[in-house]
Amino acid sequence: MNNEEQVNNNLISVKTFDKLAQKYQDKYMDFRFYHDTYDKLCQYIKPSTAKILDVACGPGNISKYLLSKLPNCQVLGIDMAPKMVELAQQNVPQASFLVMDCRDFSVSPHGYEAVVCGFFTPYLSKPEIVTLIANIRKHIVIGGVLYISTMEGEYNNSGLQTSSAGDQVFIYYHQYPFFEEVLARSGFKVINVKRKTFPVEEGEATTDMFIYAEAI
Repeated sequence: MNNEEQVNNNLISVKTFDKLAQKYQDKYMDFRFYHDTYDKLCQYIKPSTAKILDVACGPGNISKYLLSKLPNCQVLGIDMAPKMVELAQQNVPQASFLVMDCRDFSVSPHGYEAVVCGFFTPYLSKPEIVTLIANIRKHIVIGGVLYISTMEGEYNNSGLQTSSAGDQVFIYYHQYPFFEEVLARSGFKVINVKRKTFPVEEGEATTDMFIYAEAI
């Protein structure tokens, strides 16, 4: 896959998420299935006044949860979909949110104690993830924690998925060894990995993977 194809696939997904931002919020804003993974993240975040960067923040669901547990933290969220950022600012007024290309972002100041990357990598190719993780390392302090949630599966099964309403997203599946290698190359040490089987009413169940890594 060339760079132009990667860009097109990403734009397709961003357009869909912008269009369906309200529906996404309605489903995932208080989706308890993932709360235990956020609780584990909270255990790693130090100090209690930590600066947290939420990459691909969506409607602010993770930011809101983290601030409910760690109210003295400072949160900045970024997302490529303007409607998502609008909703996030409404849902989490005590945090700040910006529309930004999350694949290769630059925010100031650097020096975050935690970076959250919740289900962003399922919409990124392997080369894009390499760039993303290297960039995150530039923004995080030594000893800071990175949280990544993704959909585990064979990369060769990645492709365009179309809903019954005709909305499309390009889904990339990734496996742990790839993340482990990229994280190590970028200056991270994996400290925990969790997996959960996503509940589905129809079709084949998918495995969600949650990686916690420390900047070294």
